[in-house]
Amino acid sequence: MTTTGLAYITGASSGLGQALALEYYRQGWRLALVARRTAELQQWAQAQGLSPERFRIYGADVSVVESIVAAGRDCIAAQGLPDVVIANAGISVGIDSAIYEDLAVMQRVYATNNIGLAATFHPFIQAMNQRGSGTLVGVASVAGIRGLPGHAAYCSSKAAVISYCESLRGECRPFGVKVVTIAPGYIDTPLTRENRYRMPFLMSAQDFASKAFEAIGQGVGFRVIPWQMGWVARLLRLLPNVIFDRALVGRPRKHRQGE
Repeated sequence: MTTTGLAYITGASSGLGQALALEYYRQGWRLALVARRTAELQQWAQAQGLSPERFRIYGADVSVVESIVAAGRDCIAAQGLPDVVIANAGISVGIDSAIYEDLAVMQRVYATNNIGLAATFHPFIQAMNQRGSGTLVGVASVAGIRGLPGHAAYCSSKAAVISYCESLRGECRPFGVKVVTIAPGYIDTPLTRENRYRMPFLMSAQDFASKAFEAIGQGVGFRVIPWQMGWVARLLRLLPNVIFDRALVGRPRKHRQGE
């Protein structure tokens, strides 16, 4: 199969990142895979039969700016400037702002989901602008549309991803570089299997990856996957606060750290 480009994907050792990596590989792309758990990622790649000539693994902690920036620079040096960069790595932990220790949890969520996303893109922006092509992909969430009780850290972090990518899209457009925001609904991953509330329109990770690959290739500005959750998101945004708040009465909260 003729390779069609280089895709750089963070959070590639599990969940959505792993599914996206497999989708891009099947479509003929070379891969630059980033994760903290590099041994697990290597074992997965071997189990999937990935050709060593078509992928390279970089160890990095997205929440540490110097670490993830170094991984991006190493990728450029070893494999060249990617065509697609997917900032997928993220964490989801419930918090209670009345509990002092949870403020540190919120800080960690932001360090990974927001500062980490910007740091993921940083090594590539100027080079892509100079080249006049490339796609930067931020993985947000439908949870970023409206805040859910017990989920303040995650919801607000994903709302920030949506706004950040919108800002970056306007900055990069004059140079021919696309910025795509993907907002997953409920996808069957280790992250969501711990949820203790109903998850409508639950989608497999590989089905999500196929839809995301298509949207990224089209260069859309914003896409909710699955599409049904797009309509749910629009409805949530339009609901008056009094109705929205009433609908959430009694809804189980997201697990806090250690629960």
